[in-house]
Amino acid sequence: MTRVYLELGPKKVFACSLDWPGWCRIDKGEEAALDRLIDYAPRYRVIAERAGLAFEPGEPRVVATVQGTSTTDFGVPYEVPDLDLEPLPAAEAEREVALLRAAWELFDEVAAVSPEELRKGPRGGGRDRTKIIDHVTDAERAFARKAGVRHKPYKSIEDRDAMRAELAQTLSRPWEPPPATAWPPRYALRRIAWHVIDHLWEIEDRR
Repeated sequence: MTRVYLELGPKKVFACSLDWPGWCRIDKGEEAALDRLIDYAPRYRVIAERAGLAFEPGEPRVVATVQGTSTTDFGVPYEVPDLDLEPLPAAEAEREVALLRAAWELFDEVAAVSPEELRKGPRGGGRDRTKIIDHVTDAERAFARKAGVRHKPYKSIEDRDAMRAELAQTLSRPWEPPPATAWPPRYALRRIAWHVIDHLWEIEDRR
């Protein structure tokens, strides 16, 4: 059994695992979103195994719902569920950071061997490889500020790696409410991992 919460937008629904950060999928309706989440389990397993974790999630069990907005429909899991305000023990934080690190590693590896020009979507849209990479890294610096980690715009890949290292160190610490940052650590881990993984899978699907 894997614990899942649903974010209910006006037209679309996100199904997000509470135990596996970044394993979130969207579709038109609750059952469709849950089905899509399960469809992506084999792809998430690659990330879990890279992190050194056994991934046998079982059937999803919805344990909470949150009301989303038009941002949900746009394709972003935006709302913070109450369960993310629970204390985060050190061992759990370190486990989730291991998954985030695995997502970073796989994204970088896949991006490095993918063509610059990616297949366009059915309506001719979609960024090419470099623009996706830039989008992920720029967004990540903004996300890090929500978790209390601030860095100037990158001038090198080393700057990006230094920010990631500080962010990982910050999020691997045990945490007790109330939040002192815009995003509580549980939500920050899930949202940051989801963004990396979502674009990792986008590159894989479009190359």
